[in-house]
Amino acid sequence: MTTNVEIKHHGAVLGVTGSCHELRVGDSGILIDCGLFQGNDFRDDLDIEFPIEHIRALVVTHVHVDHVGRIPYLLMAGFKGPIFCTEPSAELLPVMLEDALKFSAKHSKQQDKQILKQVERQIRPLPYDQWQQLLGTDIKFRYQRAGHILGSAYVECEAAGQRVIFSGDLGAPHSPLLVEATPPSPCDVLVLESTYGDMDHESRVDRRLRLKSVVEHAFADGGTILIPAFSLGRTQDLLYELEGIIEDFGQDEAAPDLPWAELEIIVDSPLAAKLTVLYRSLKEYWNQEARDLVKQGRYPLAFDQLTVIDSHQDHLKSVENIAKSGKPVVVIAGSGMCAGGRVVNYLKALLGDPRNDIIFVGFQAEGTPGRVIVESGRRFGEPEQDMSAWVELDGEEFEINAQIHKMSGYSAHGGQTDLVNFAMAIDPPPKQIRLVHGETDAKLALQAKLHEMMPGVEVVIPLTLDVE
Repeated sequence: MTTNVEIKHHGAVLGVTGSCHELRVGDSGILIDCGLFQGNDFRDDLDIEFPIEHIRALVVTHVHVDHVGRIPYLLMAGFKGPIFCTEPSAELLPVMLEDALKFSAKHSKQQDKQILKQVERQIRPLPYDQWQQLLGTDIKFRYQRAGHILGSAYVECEAAGQRVIFSGDLGAPHSPLLVEATPPSPCDVLVLESTYGDMDHESRVDRRLRLKSVVEHAFADGGTILIPAFSLGRTQDLLYELEGIIEDFGQDEAAPDLPWAELEIIVDSPLAAKLTVLYRSLKEYWNQEARDLVKQGRYPLAFDQLTVIDSHQDHLKSVENIAKSGKPVVVIAGSGMCAGGRVVNYLKALLGDPRNDIIFVGFQAEGTPGRVIVESGRRFGEPEQDMSAWVELDGEEFEINAQIHKMSGYSAHGGQTDLVNFAMAIDPPPKQIRLVHGETDAKLALQAKLHEMMPGVEVVIPLTLDVE
């Protein structure tokens, strides 16, 4: 790197949340993402603690809250520049921020409305693979598909004769609905996420059959299946897969005397419901397989067996009815890490009964209830534990007797091999790779693998946030 190009990290350094990175050239800079801190990284004070006077633009890779949740605080700190994002993300971002602001006690409802209006005024949608020059600066950038969620992108930046790629979050091949990631161009520096830098996922090719098998085995002894899922991305992936199972195996038994064609699937999340409607309106960005299903008259995100719960009163009735009846039903509820949202009420009602099953399909950050349940609960098929396992939810302890399943093949993140393959596709290789957005063990494992596969490339793990 030349001395007049700086890369600073304002988040996603000590863990997997709070993504916020800066590219600075002289007296001008851009931010790549501005996300919330969650789990062990959680902060009560979300005020922006680094200088922003020189920041000319915010470049959003995708709209998960750990990448965009601090945008309101960036605006309150005085940022009035453009908020660039892909065209699908421009549709999704206001909905995500409106939901995130509901959980902030710092602002009034009137302030929230003003913030959202300001966000909408500053959003600048961009198509993929189109260079955007920032006027008055030596910085230009473009979006390329990342295959993580709808609208996700990695960012190629050019400044002062150097090229830097910020990976955002990278997906893996064979994802439902999504077009796969675009191979990266040559660059000098790659800022690479490392969420699963220490492991690979189960095969994604046959994961629908594994999901079918897990559901059928879970229902064999009665009870309910609960899937904590992120409202954006994972919920839509699961609905797509479940519709496919129902279409192909409708007369097979999902539970004793209950065929798949009659199994109720519940989505209990107002945010997920809104986002699913938006997903359906953005079909032009789906992959070819998904678009072909629509042409055949299929509705992968709106099928007959699907029940969507909206109001809080209906949610409470659903929790009570399911807990009392123990009927075979699949409930998908947010949030994905069980740190809030409607899934918490389901967990309180269902965790204590060994007939119930909890299926985790996404990453569980350190310090979240989801991480505790995954690590402490009894995995499906394992013998009962001698010691009781507990998780704290809303300040109370709840015993974990339900059986726990983990299906990593549904992760929206690429595994170690996917991350290494992305880096190795850069030809000639970058001079430097900077590992962010991962826990320590994951970053160290990925660093060792990259050293092995890409000798001569400097692989750096930033250890502290850049705060002035």
